[in-house]
Amino acid sequence: MLTIDDLQFNRHGLIPAIVVDAGSKQVLTLAYMNRESLKISMEEGRTCFFSRSRQELWRKGETSGNVQHIVSITADCDLDALLVAVNKEGPACHTGADSCFHNPLFLTQQPRPFSVKGLYTLLEGRRRELPEGSYTTYLFQKGIDKILKKVGEESTEVIIAAKAGDRAEAIYEIADLMYHVLVLMVEMGISVDDVMAELASRHVIDHKIKQEKMT
Repeated sequence: MLTIDDLQFNRHGLIPAIVVDAGSKQVLTLAYMNRESLKISMEEGRTCFFSRSRQELWRKGETSGNVQHIVSITADCDLDALLVAVNKEGPACHTGADSCFHNPLFLTQQPRPFSVKGLYTLLEGRRRELPEGSYTTYLFQKGIDKILKKVGEESTEVIIAAKAGDRAEAIYEIADLMYHVLVLMVEMGISVDDVMAELASRHVIDHKIKQEKMT
């Protein structure tokens, strides 16, 4: 196990810290730490950086409430950069964006890996822009009652497919259900992180219950 003394800080006494979402692996921000801020981060279990512009320490979320809880800190092969995996509360960027990296510079035609968060972001865009002819636009324009009706219908379709033992049909219907649930989440302002945090809290509770039963 490394110590802070093993790290290679630059001539200004700083080391770059690439912060990523521990769950989605999305890059959230690039910041800098000095020895003191790194020590504070490790002691408190939340990110603390050194501001090069203000020349002072700052704890992420101190004023905004968008705290980043550290899962792990890993140094690179040269020991001169850090990868900080976090569970975050709220957006990482001061602009309100989920990640500081949201300004496209170069895009190719290579397909992007699918993710639930990516689909959620797409649905958020549909809600803002309401493009004509989009089924998602139709759902948002009809409102919560229509969305809830579709969630109910798709739930029933999942049950029917599963009861029939039709795996392929069940997959198809579960995908439909997930899509409509995500639309509902966007409509209600519930993020993927909100749901993941709830699931994580249940996992901890379930683990404790299992331990109690074994003792």
